Amino acid sequence: MRGAGTIVAYAVREGVRRRVFVVVLVLTAVFLGLYGWGVSAVTDEIRTETAAGRLVEIDVVAAATLLGLSMFGTLFLGAVLAAFLTIGVVRGDAERGLLQPLVVRPLGRPTLVLARMAGAGVIAAGYTVVVFLAALLITGGFTGWWPSSVAEPALSLAGAVVLIAAISVLGSVAMTATANGIAVFMVFGAGLVAGLIGQIGEGIDSPTLSRIGDIGAYALPFEGLYQSALSSITSDTTGLTEVVVQLGPFGGAQEGGVALWAWAIAYLALVAAGAIAAFRRVDLS
Repeated sequence: MRGAGTIVAYAVREGVRRRVFVVVLVLTAVFLGLYGWGVSAVTDEIRTETAAGRLVEIDVVAAATLLGLSMFGTLFLGAVLAAFLTIGVVRGDAERGLLQPLVVRPLGRPTLVLARMAGAGVIAAGYTVVVFLAALLITGGFTGWWPSSVAEPALSLAGAVVLIAAISVLGSVAMTATANGIAVFMVFGAGLVAGLIGQIGEGIDSPTLSRIGDIGAYALPFEGLYQSALSSITSDTTGLTEVVVQLGPFGGAQEGGVALWAWAIAYLALVAAGAIAAFRRVDLS
C-alpha cells in the first residue's frame, strides 16, 4: 500500500512538473469567468420580462439549462485533466526507462497500473466536484434557483471522469501519448454523440434512435452518468417545465439509478483488468 501511495504522489508531482495543473487552472478560471458573465446577462434579461400567462417557468428553464451547460463544460475539463494525467503513463514511462525498476520490486505490474488509475481518478474527480460546485454557486447566486440535488450530480460527474481516466490508462499500455490522447477524445466524443442521438430519438419519438442512445450510454457509461447528473438537478420539476428542462444540453437527461452505478463499477473493474492483462504482455527490456 505504501508503494502504491508513492505512485499516486508521483502522479501529482509529475502533473505539476509538466504544468498540467497550470493549464487546467487557467482554462477553469476562464470558463467560470465567462460562465458567470453569461448567467448574469441571462438573469438580467429574464427579470425584465413579465411572468404573466407563462406555461413554462422560464427562469427555472434558463437556470437549469445554464447549469446543465456548465456541467458539460465541467465534464470536458475533467476529461482533459484525466487525459493529460494518463495518456503516457505506461508506454511513455516504459520508453523512458522509469518502470523497469518498479514492476519487478516492490510494486509489480498490477499495483502500478491500479495506482496510476487511482491517482489520476482521485485528482480528476476532486477537480470536477470543485468546478461543479463553483458553477452551482454562480448559478444560484445570480438566479436564486437551486437544483433538486447537489450530491448526486457531483458524484455522477466525478464517476464519469474516473471512467475516462481508466480508459486513458488502458490506452496508454499500447499506444503512444499522442495516439492515446486522440483515441480518448474520440471515445469521449462518441459518448456525446450517442447522447445526442438518444435526445433526438426522444424528441421525434423514434424507438430506434432512443435505443441507440441507451446502448451508447451503457457501452460508454460515463455518458450515462452524465445524463443521470443532468436528470438529478431537475428531479423535483413538474409540468411542461419538466418536459423542457429534461431535454438537457449535449445529451438528454435520463435517470440511471442503481443499475447504472453497478454497471459503471463493473465497467471500471473490466477496464482495469484489461489494462493489467495488456501490461503483463508488454516487454520492458
